[in-house]
Amino acid sequence: MFVWYNMIMKLLTRVAITALALLLVAKLSIGVDIDGLYGALIAAVVLGVLNTLVRPLLVILTLPITILTLGLFILVINAGLFYFAASFVDGFTVDSFLASVIGSVLVSIISSIGNRFVA
Repeated sequence: MFVWYNMIMKLLTRVAITALALLLVAKLSIGVDIDGLYGALIAAVVLGVLNTLVRPLLVILTLPITILTLGLFILVINAGLFYFAASFVDGFTVDSFLASVIGSVLVSIISSIGNRFVA
């Protein structure tokens, strides 16, 4: 029972950190907009599901081009998933693909730092 509690709390903490990272990136006005905390939480959950289920498949399918670009194509995959998540969530908008690239990189960096301090 205690193991499940720890797993659930770790998952909720990661979602909250990602939501806060999304809110912080939206405040930088780079083309990423979020209407509020509820939208950020839903966007964090959608991003988590996409990164868990779709990203590994995309990485495997695009492995040759990823090798040719020395791994830089992973940025395109992350930005595409970020842009795709914005199409699902009301209140989460991304203006352009460049804003998606910058936003996904910043969210990754901020959430990585936040998860390192918490975990």
